[in-house]
Amino acid sequence: MLNPKFARYGSEDVRRLIADYPLAWVLSPGAPVATATVLPLLGRYDADGRLVGLVGHMSRRRELHALLQADPQAHFLFTGPQGYVSPEHSGRRSWGPTWNYATLQIEGEVHFDEALSGPAITQLVDHCEGGRSAPWAPDELGARYEAMLGAIIGFEVTVTGLDATFKLAQDEDDEVLGNLASGHPDPALRDWIRRLNADRLGPGGTLDKGTE
Repeated sequence: MLNPKFARYGSEDVRRLIADYPLAWVLSPGAPVATATVLPLLGRYDADGRLVGLVGHMSRRRELHALLQADPQAHFLFTGPQGYVSPEHSGRRSWGPTWNYATLQIEGEVHFDEALSGPAITQLVDHCEGGRSAPWAPDELGARYEAMLGAIIGFEVTVTGLDATFKLAQDEDDEVLGNLASGHPDPALRDWIRRLNADRLGPGGTLDKGTE
């Protein structure tokens, strides 16, 4: 059993993981593993910020499309920041190496709708192009856009279950945590280590001396 500390997270952690790492494995339970596919997905949240849905699109030709039309239950597996952690990063040669990571395992019911195809594409493009000086838009494809749109189908997912693991140094002592938060070579992993240990680290991501 994993350390219970790795299961302590908030709705905003879920939101950010999906926003920063939108590519997820999508599986039909009980179907051959070869039918699983990866798709970029966006989250839908209630007034309290809790994940209640997902939105995406897929090719109509995928076998997964037919499977989920017959049985809409699906699993969605997101992998966020992850990476090897060496004793060198911990600052202690007697410390054993490990792997830090964040994952979401979501269960949901898929609803396909042609009317969702265009909005699903637009929302995903807006999300990915946001922040660019000249963001691209689907209508720049011209007449090709309608033909491409006909080959895909949009869908919404009603989330029925969520499990997450944020294994990000919460179980380390103060010295090792401080070293990982300031010295791990992966900036994304450093950021998430600081995020999930904000109660022990100061505003700059270094060890808060008041916790010692």
